[in-house]
Amino acid sequence: MESLFEQMGGTYHWEGDVRIPDLVLSDTTDYHVGKYGRLRHRYLKEHRRVLFNIMLTNETLAKHVADIDAACRERLEVLIPAMAKQEGVTEQLKATDQMEWVRRMNSIKNRAEEIVLQELVYD
Repeated sequence: MESLFEQMGGTYHWEGDVRIPDLVLSDTTDYHVGKYGRLRHRYLKEHRRVLFNIMLTNETLAKHVADIDAACRERLEVLIPAMAKQEGVTEQLKATDQMEWVRRMNSIKNRAEEIVLQELVYD
């Protein structure tokens, strides 16, 4: 008797005493996923389990986390210089007081990253 998988056109191969279904992914693109993509993946897996499973079975999860990663990096590239300009962190400050410039830029980077995480990764 054929299984439902075989009735739908699926095939199996034998590995020892076990029949393994021959499954092939339709999307074999190798996506670049950085820090923010990995955070989004973990968030979906731990807190939005149903959405994670839907995206996993539809083969859209890898593209989604890659898109989120790219969007986060692009948003940071806009936010950090804008916040630095608004707060008066300039090259002049960098030339006169490097430690103050580093302190203020680290503060700006941390706040910008927190904004990006809340807007894009954890929504």
